[in-house]
Amino acid sequence: MTRTSGGVEQTFARRYRLTKTDEFSSVFGFRKAIRGKLLMLHYQPRPSTTDDARLGLVVGKKLLKRAVDRNRFKRVLREQFRLRRATLPACDLIVRLAAKPPKPLDAGALVDDFVALLAKLQRFAPPREAA
Repeated sequence: MTRTSGGVEQTFARRYRLTKTDEFSSVFGFRKAIRGKLLMLHYQPRPSTTDDARLGLVVGKKLLKRAVDRNRFKRVLREQFRLRRATLPACDLIVRLAAKPPKPLDAGALVDDFVALLAKLQRFAPPREAA
């Protein structure tokens, strides 16, 4: 059972996540990335048989010491991905911090940087096929 509201799926289903080490290694190995002010977006186009974008998040203790900040980082970016997933090209995406964020952690700055990176991704990655 999927919950929808206004045509947007309200869940972050497993099929939209990168979960295995091999999946992360594959994207990092592809060596395509876009850098923003705070974030780095690594991406790899998916095979033509699939049309969903998938997201993986990497946030280390070195840049965000407190677990509450790391969890907030992940929660904010997952929500933005969920809202924009339908418009994204079929790519595997990994988002990680590229610079130490300001204290306290500013969700608005993360969102702005993430949205800007997704806009740049639209130019670099192949467009999604119309269904």
